[in-house]
Amino acid sequence: MIHIRGIDHVVLRVKDIEVMRRFYCDVLGAEHVAYRPKFGMSHLRVGASMIDLVEVDGPVGMRGAAAGREGRNMDHLCLRIEPFDQEAIAEHLRRHGVPVGDIKPRFGAEGNSVSIHLTDPEGNGVELKGPSDGSAKPPS
Repeated sequence: MIHIRGIDHVVLRVKDIEVMRRFYCDVLGAEHVAYRPKFGMSHLRVGASMIDLVEVDGPVGMRGAAAGREGRNMDHLCLRIEPFDQEAIAEHLRRHGVPVGDIKPRFGAEGNSVSIHLTDPEGNGVELKGPSDGSAKPPS
């Protein structure tokens, strides 16, 4: 039997790796670990997990497409934020010119908690999630 402990990494195919790196690092607080030109890939640490940015026209990225009007291969990624000061986070995003979407309770891996929806510079959905109430079921 396989026991999944968590998400190791998420890979996003991107058109502009530098703009995306600045968004995830400078705005959302990821840590840039390395850029690997051989693969056209940047590794970003987010807590115990990674977000890998792959240039859509690079060796690895050419196997698929970037986000676009015709659709995406991912709805959104969710990043658990701690501490979670809803107003401070929303203001920080606005200062960086990031439109803040719905802020409301949502169900996730740790239970129900308030989260903020937004999109990255290339249209991928991002959810910033606060601490959970510990419930095992979504709200009705």
